[in-house]
Amino acid sequence: MKLVSVNVGLPREVTWKGKPARTGIFKEPINSRVMVRELNLEGDGQADLTVHGGLDKAVYVYPFEHYDYWRDELPDTEFTPGIFGENFTVTGFKEEEINIGDRFKIGSAELMVTQPRLPCYKLGIRFGRSDIVKRFLASRRSGFYFRVLQEGEVGAGDTLEFISRDDNNVTVANIIQLYMREQNNPELLHRAAQLEALPASWRDYFQEQIRRSDVR
Repeated sequence: MKLVSVNVGLPREVTWKGKPARTGIFKEPINSRVMVRELNLEGDGQADLTVHGGLDKAVYVYPFEHYDYWRDELPDTEFTPGIFGENFTVTGFKEEEINIGDRFKIGSAELMVTQPRLPCYKLGIRFGRSDIVKRFLASRRSGFYFRVLQEGEVGAGDTLEFISRDDNNVTVANIIQLYMREQNNPELLHRAAQLEALPASWRDYFQEQIRRSDVR
């Protein structure tokens, strides 16, 4: 498991569908090592902090293996690291192989997997096409977020080392499947709703799914 690229970018003003918008979706690879702070990487930023960033979305990670899929889907698009707005482009694992709550050491930083990404319209700004939002979610290639447990320095080429594996065994892919209601798996749903590493908003959402199923 390896860090292929570290990508950062500060919010900028753009025009989308004839209206002004402010977004931090534009990330570019950097060659130097960078500090991972509690809320983001140095030199990086998010525009709308009500839905982006924060402790549970400090670092966005996207598997490099997914790039081949998107090149086939969108052959006219040039795919370079960071195009999905990710801070870390990584290789060596996918969403079905990573548990919520798994802990990693990268460089001198320690991080924990918290949740998958749900795309918003700003992904459409980055690609210049509105349909990418639905296509991204439908692909189930969501990537995931890290919470920063210990600040530290990282750089392209660093290895992602497992510190610990969360023994609840709820993967990032499981969360997306439950969100999309692809699985009728009450036991998994109950485990996800009690998963401490998962942000409260997700746990509340799954608790509501459980409540509704109990009412029927």
